[in-house]
Amino acid sequence: MELKRAGTQPSQAGPAEYFTGTVRIDPLNVPPEPARVSCAAVTFEPGARSNWHTHPLGQTLIVTAGCGWTQCEGGEIVEIRPGDVIWCPPGHKHWHGATPTTAMTHIAVQEALDGANVVWLEPVTDEQYGAGAPR
Repeated sequence: MELKRAGTQPSQAGPAEYFTGTVRIDPLNVPPEPARVSCAAVTFEPGARSNWHTHPLGQTLIVTAGCGWTQCEGGEIVEIRPGDVIWCPPGHKHWHGATPTTAMTHIAVQEALDGANVVWLEPVTDEQYGAGAPR
C-alpha cells in the first residue's frame, strides 16, 4: 500500500500547448505499471479550458467546485456543477473548462492504453467557447 498525503505532490501549471487560460493540475495518483488508471484534480480559472481531445479508454470527470462547461463534438455546451459526474467514451472528441466568470475544479480519471491516456487536438477557439454557451 502507498499513502500519498495531501500537499505532498507539487501542483503544476496546465501546459499552454494543451490549455487556454490559467489551469492548475494537482496529481492525485499515478500508480506504477501494471496499473493503468491515473487521476488528478484540475482547476480552471474563469475563461480557462482544455483543448479539444480524446481518451483511448474514456474519461470520468467529477466536478468538485465552481461552475464549468463541457462540450462533445457536434453537441451543445453543457453546464457542469459540483456533484456532476461526466463520462466521456473512448475516442470521443470533447473539451471542458470554467465558465467566463467562475472557476471550476474537477477530478479527472482516465485509463492509459499503450502508455497514453489522452490525445491532444486543436485549441477551442474563443468563438467556439462563446458560441453555444448555455443561457
